[in-house]
Amino acid sequence: MLTSVDRLLFVRRVPIFKELRDDFIVRLTSVMNELSFPANYTIFRQGEEGRSLYIVVSGRVKVHIGNKLLAEVEQGKYFGEMAVFDTQPRSATATTLEPCEFLELTQEQLYDAIEETPEIAVNIIRELSRLIRRLNDDINVTNSPRTNPGTYSRE
Repeated sequence: MLTSVDRLLFVRRVPIFKELRDDFIVRLTSVMNELSFPANYTIFRQGEEGRSLYIVVSGRVKVHIGNKLLAEVEQGKYFGEMAVFDTQPRSATATTLEPCEFLELTQEQLYDAIEETPEIAVNIIRELSRLIRRLNDDINVTNSPRTNPGTYSRE
């Protein structure tokens, strides 16, 4: 069980929350659920309805489609955010690689937070834009003429 101070210090380091005021983070973290799962536990499956994002407090999670690994998520990182924002079915499966502890933020909690403090929406947009840029950079590297002759990188 995390104390309110531990929650504040931990969530303060998560990119989508780091520019918010402490009093707001304290209120937000006070409504987050604490969850624990054993190793090899499926948190959610591709295609399921999703209404929560998860912040890893301890442990590691793999995000995958079948046997294809999309990402490994470790302490201080989050996952599951796409379904919270667009209310579409989960695009991948998330499975613990070891015993894990999480803070869960539901869609309702997030929307209430955005309504109360609109700056969080700006932080989320910034963070998602950074993610898209990184993915574009990865695509450009993979498709560059040096690594894959006959193809051109996207601009």
